[in-house]
Amino acid sequence: MAEQTKPRILAICIHNSARSQMTEEFIRACAGDAVEVQSAGIEPGSINQVVAELLLEDGIDIRAKETRSVYDLHQAGAAFDYVIAVCDPEAAEKCPIFPAERKRLHWPFPDPSAATGSLEEKFATIRPIRDQIRATVKAFVTEELGLSTTGC
Repeated sequence: MAEQTKPRILAICIHNSARSQMTEEFIRACAGDAVEVQSAGIEPGSINQVVAELLLEDGIDIRAKETRSVYDLHQAGAAFDYVIAVCDPEAAEKCPIFPAERKRLHWPFPDPSAATGSLEEKFATIRPIRDQIRATVKAFVTEELGLSTTGC
């Protein structure tokens, strides 16, 4: 019998600070060990700490996580079955291109870094984005990958 490999998934955005991190973590939570998932950005910044706090509501801790460059992955020869760009339509022209062996997807989520105001106002702006990413990931894991999402 041929050995089956886990689907390799890359979530990308501009800074790898919020949307791609949330996408990576929700895929990991939903699909568990059935996939290999990473995230990266074209201009890596630092983790958005408001997003990190909101992910704690889901039991996910990325507060100490480092961002990574899509170019470093490319230079290392990384290959992915699925590449998911999560840039908003306004930034689509700057959204990184990375070859997908199977399918390239574009999930245009608003940029959490655009949230302004107090911490509670930022939570109120970013929480629906987080929830939308989680719902989209659940649909991807069940419909595209054919996996159960008991972990998320």
